[in-house]
This record gives sequence, C-alpha cells and structure tokens, in this order.
Amino acid sequence: MSEDSAVIRPRKILVVGGGAAGLVTLRNLVERGQFEKVVLVERRDDVGGVWYQDEPIIPSNTTSTINKPQWPSPAYPGLVGNVLPRFLSFSENPFPKTPNHPHQPFPSLAETYQYLRAFAEPYIEKGQIRLNTEVMRVEELPQKKGWKVHVRDWSECENNEGVPLEAEEIWDGVAICAGYYDKPNWPDTEGLDVVRKKGLALHAKWWNGPDGYEGKRALVIGNANSSNDIASQLAPVAQCPVYRSVRRPTAPWFPSLPDSRIQSVGPVRKYILQPADEDKTDRKFKDIDVVILGTGYCPHPEFVHVLPIDNASSGHVSIMSYTDPVQPQTRRVPFLYRHILYSYNESLAFIGAILAMTPFIVADVASTWLTLSWLGETPYPTSLDSRLAFDRARIAKVEKMLEAEAEASKDSNSESVEASFLGTGEGGEAEYANDLRRDIVQARPELDKVLPVWGDDAIAAMVEMFPTKYEALKWSQMHSV
Repeated sequence: MSEDSAVIRPRKILVVGGGAAGLVTLRNLVERGQFEKVVLVERRDDVGGVWYQDEPIIPSNTTSTINKPQWPSPAYPGLVGNVLPRFLSFSENPFPKTPNHPHQPFPSLAETYQYLRAFAEPYIEKGQIRLNTEVMRVEELPQKKGWKVHVRDWSECENNEGVPLEAEEIWDGVAICAGYYDKPNWPDTEGLDVVRKKGLALHAKWWNGPDGYEGKRALVIGNANSSNDIASQLAPVAQCPVYRSVRRPTAPWFPSLPDSRIQSVGPVRKYILQPADEDKTDRKFKDIDVVILGTGYCPHPEFVHVLPIDNASSGHVSIMSYTDPVQPQTRRVPFLYRHILYSYNESLAFIGAILAMTPFIVADVASTWLTLSWLGETPYPTSLDSRLAFDRARIAKVEKMLEAEAEASKDSNSESVEASFLGTGEGGEAEYANDLRRDIVQARPELDKVLPVWGDDAIAAMVEMFPTKYEALKWSQMHSV
C-alpha cells in the first residue's frame, strides 16, 4: 500500500456527540478554524455526555405515541469525579471555583455538567448544536467525496405521531466524538449469558444506587472506579460481606478505602445458575442474588461504515468489523493516525477514541490539532503506509506489554493494558499530548499561551490526584451521616 493522497481540507463538518470531547471539538473547529459550516448533533435532549444524568421516562397510564429510545448516562447518584478542576478546564475557559468543600476538591457530577452546559450555551443559541438528533449511519462516499449521514430528528416526534423525521445529509468531514461509555464490555465467562438472561447480572452502566438491594447477597466484578464505588454503596445495605471479584491488585489511579464489609475474592471462572450437588465442593461462595459488573466499555462506532479497504468486496462495512473486541491489542478504533485521523480517508476523525487520565484536556489538544490539520496547517503523512505505520506500531507495542505482563504474572488472560489506553509511563498520555501540542504551536505560536502543558508539575499533579482522592474518600467516610 503506497498510495499517496493530497491533504484533505473539508469545508462542511459534522461533529457527532455532545459530551466533553464533542463540545471542545466543536469550539475548536468554530473558533480556531475557518470552515464554511460546523454543526454538532447529539441524540439526547441536552449536552454533557456521561455528566448529564437525565431522569428516565417512566411509562404512565396516559396514552402516548412517543417512542423515542433512551440513552441513559452511566453516571449514578452520588458520583464525584476523580479529576481535579485544572484538568477539566478547556483552554481559555477555566473550570469555575467549586463551592467551599476543601476536603473534597473533586467536582461533583452536577458541577461538571453545569460547566459543560455553560460552555455549550453560545453554540446552542447559534443553532450550531442540534439536540434530539440521532445519527443512525455514517457512510463513506467513493473517491473521498465526503460522507453520507443518515439522521433521525426526534425533536418533532410529538407532532408526527411519535415518529422521528429521517433525513440524509452530506458532509465533507465528520468528527466522531461518541466516547466509550455506551457499549458495556461483558467478560467472556462461562455461564454469564445465562445469568444475564435471568436478570441476575447487570453492568455498572445501569447502576442507579443501592436502593432495592437491601439484604441482597451481591457480587461486584472488578476493582476500578465504578466497581469500588458500587461495592462501597452496597456495603451498608446488602448482606455482608459484599464480594468483590479482583483479577489483579488495585491500580493506584483507582483509590478505594478498606471496608470490613467488602471481601475481595479471585476471578470468577464460571457462573452456575442451579449447581448440581457435585459442583458444590468447588465453589468459593454461593446463593448470590445479583452480579454487578464494573468491567469497562468498548469503542462502539459500529454506525460508521467505510469502503472495504481491500477492494475485494462491494458495498460498505462497519469500521469496527476490522477489530476483535476480545483482544486488548485490537480493542480500539482501527487504522487511526495519532489516534485521530482515519488513515484510509482523513476526512473522518475520532476525538476521545483513547482512554486518558485527563480526557477533557487531551480532547482539547487533539481537536485543536485536528482543526489545524484540516486547514492544512499541521502536516500529516500523505502516504497511506506512513499513516498506517502509527497504528501498527501501537499494536506491536501493546503486544509486547501484554507479553511482559503475562510473563510477570503467569496469567495469560491478563488485560490491564490495551491499545486504547495510553497510560502514564514512557510514551504515554503526556508524551502523546505534548507531541500534538508541539505541532500546534509551530503552526500557531499564539496558542502556546493558552494550551495546557504536560510538564513535570502537571505530571506530578496528575499522580498526586490519586492519593488526594483517597484522602477525600476518608474524610467523606468519617463525616458521613
């Protein structure tokens, strides 16, 4: 593959997704670009992404023809973030001072939503954000002539017998900013499907607090942020102990308090709905009422359909058909140059396709880089092979990391690293963001004063967030009523 291409300069751009990544991408395309038209579409009735926790619609006895689907946020009551305000501040738009709670310096769910809503307000007023607009399909046009986007407009369904208005739109460029927190990752554990079908297992995405779990015997899978929060919320109300299944020691960026009511156990090898007598001797615990899985999420832009890369078949294929979600080295949006540009057609971009410790500011820098690349100001390789080399190198690096981890732990199923998680070590998040920043500042020196810098002080502050969060949890526990 040695095909070369001219630098693509789209004029009309669609941003998909109204969470933090989408909002800052819209801002940067509008304020730092000179494009003919930029519009953001969001399928829910407000912006904020995971930080917008809307109330679920409960069917009533009244007759209604509205059949709009719901897309609940994975946020849950009582959620407090684990990122400090300095790392939630978009460039030129600092996070406001939070109320006087010095022992809890991390913004709450409501405070973060309010910041994003205020950030979006000018663009909503100008009509550059279209709410209640669901993207059903993004389809690549031949010869890099743009993208056909099939949308459903739910805003007028009440006046259309509950049916959304459907339309097809043509855009020169599309930035997909729909992040991870939509498609749950379910482990491939024997028997889990049966337990799920019986309604005895749910993913953390649908956790809505401990009400209703009084006296239940609960098993929580995982020891990352959601699992730790869920276990601690269950502990006061569920039957003791609350079991927490752990595959590896807790990472320092997932702080949690010790609790005598929570008992850590090993990985679950098999779920048995109604075990036979001969199976009982091999069981660690029994009579579990509910399993809650905090096992993360997968990239989910299956709605993006591209031309087949091998030209061996006709029609379009989902971009995600080129990945294997089971394998951590390929659990990613494929073929991205610098985790942003789709190598086979650079008029398609992804912001937020990686997992970052500071996702707000990483998305800010990445979308600024994207803006300037679509303007032709920040260069990228015109050779397809050169663009693909970035993705190949990332996969190779992750494979080596997995081999080293498996050798160290003697656990061939270990998956604490994956292609979409940059990490904090060498070649990680800070180095990635600073490389993008250098390209930006070279093209626009004036942005040097406003863009975040991942220097020694910032990296130290990032690392310090984890013990700070631990102390905040301790203070909260001591002063809880």
